Amino acid sequence: MTAEKTTMALGRRVYGLGVMAVGVASLAFGDFDPGQPVAEHFPARTALAYAAGVFMVVAAAGVEWRRTAAWAAAALTIYYTMFVVILMNGRLLLTDYAVYVTYENIAMQLAIAAGGLIIFATTARLDAALAGRITRLGRLTFGVCALVFGGAHFAYLSYTAQMVPKWLPPSQVFWAGGTGVGFVAAGVAFLSGVQARLAAILLTVMLVSFGLLANGPILLADHASHFNWTESAVNLAVVGAAWVLADSLARPNRQKN
Repeated sequence: MTAEKTTMALGRRVYGLGVMAVGVASLAFGDFDPGQPVAEHFPARTALAYAAGVFMVVAAAGVEWRRTAAWAAAALTIYYTMFVVILMNGRLLLTDYAVYVTYENIAMQLAIAAGGLIIFATTARLDAALAGRITRLGRLTFGVCALVFGGAHFAYLSYTAQMVPKWLPPSQVFWAGGTGVGFVAAGVAFLSGVQARLAAILLTVMLVSFGLLANGPILLADHASHFNWTESAVNLAVVGAAWVLADSLARPNRQKN
């Protein structure tokens, strides 16, 4: 196996582990990921949460195996796009359209869908031109999501700053704003295609640091919280999505897109 194929497999596996962790959290707590909002009074809500958890675990396991990666990724893309983004989060646009976190939640789930789309394009037996177009769609989608993430850092600057370790110089606000700029810069790079691979690599590193420095301590402080578990799991899935995006851009037939 070449070094390029090895690193692409690693990104895909990180993505699969992240989605699997989201599914395991749903099974452990008998509830949906908070980013997959379903009304409390919805019929058979708990049973559906378990079903969603099982689906995510099985599909994510399929992503881990090369022979089933393409179709498992396609299933996750459809699930996150049609059910999570459109049906679950779409209804919130009618009631909470003036609340920025609504768009941030949608972007988080859409970024996972984009990761699945890129995995499908890079593992399925597709015509090179078609695979390139699908990968480009995933890249552009992730670019929009990155812009939304950056905007959230400024819209909720004080809250974001609280998640930065106090010991990290020069200040919590500096890193909250700096990482927001990083998201915006990455979004612009993905949408324009200028230094997109470098942006994806740096974004992946930044997201990993979030997991280690922000999500990790919060999870350790309150490991009984469903929200804390899913926040860490979703961040891991988005890390995987950014990783597979970076690796897809390394392919010669992708660099022209």
